[in-house]
Amino acid sequence: MFEKKLCIGYIGFGNSVIRYHLPYLKERNHISVKMIYRREEDRSCDRERERLYPYITFTSDLNDLLYDSEIDVICINSPNHTHVSYAEMALKAGKHILVEKPFAMKSSDAQRVFTLAQEKGCLAYTNQNRRFDADFLILQDIIESGKLGRLIEIESHYDYFKTRPVVTQDMIFNLGIHTIDQMIALFGIPDRTDYDVKGILNKEDGADDYFDIKLYYGKLKVSVKTSLFVKLPYPRFLVHGTNGSFMKYSQGHLFAKSAQEPIEASFLQEPEDNWGVLSYMDEYGNDITTRIPSRVTDYGKIYDDLYACIYQGKAPYVKAEEVVAVLNIAEEAEKAAGN
Repeated sequence: MFEKKLCIGYIGFGNSVIRYHLPYLKERNHISVKMIYRREEDRSCDRERERLYPYITFTSDLNDLLYDSEIDVICINSPNHTHVSYAEMALKAGKHILVEKPFAMKSSDAQRVFTLAQEKGCLAYTNQNRRFDADFLILQDIIESGKLGRLIEIESHYDYFKTRPVVTQDMIFNLGIHTIDQMIALFGIPDRTDYDVKGILNKEDGADDYFDIKLYYGKLKVSVKTSLFVKLPYPRFLVHGTNGSFMKYSQGHLFAKSAQEPIEASFLQEPEDNWGVLSYMDEYGNDITTRIPSRVTDYGKIYDDLYACIYQGKAPYVKAEEVVAVLNIAEEAEKAAGN
């Protein structure tokens, strides 16, 4: 099935690489990680961590990465505002790219990168790995089953509880990029959008700590919400249709912050007490309420899709037009915060 290996190099070595990339590639024999570029000032105070990954070459010379003939894909996991510049450098060096979300801070910049990728004959892909969350996958299954009838309302929540100001300057472009993308993946570009974005604890510095973005698809209303003021557990997804309702609580954080490195990915199903609940009327008028077994979270599937796109000619699962649409919505949401 896999005639070649896909060789990966990284720009950046932060939380995303350590927790959401490397653990899921460990058992994928068709994908290898060769090199990671880090700035010398970052390496000088953190060389012990590098020794935990003896199979990877670390470098402070970006050209080592850009011009290594064995590296097929450069995965960009640097600070958000640097994504575009690194993406352009990698594409000009003839490399395919996988860019951590947000792909860019402006939709116009993202479109420019996609155009450059097309000119260079390279693939530009964004790491919307939350499309492979267990809770989102089961939501997708329920919607596709048609058991809820015509969909009326969906709530998507990603909440925390904070009692003092925290740095949330990019909350929409960090959390919101994932949760907006999930709805775009399900339903496409909305007919219209409404925005409610607030800075409450952070009102003096203009940072947002609450947003409710409403996406309208005909008579279906989708609310994508994040708040730092939710103390009681709230469903990750709540769906209502003409035949019934579905509720699913969050899968939670996959790894403790103190997890020992190198982190081992778990491919176990969630415990039954966190499965989703489906309540609906079937075609015979029976009232049915049942728990729906969870799927398994596997963020490595982004890389499987990369492989299929590059070596097998598959169309990308995360499409360029979806990336641009998500960024357009995020930009408008941030503008609403100032109103």
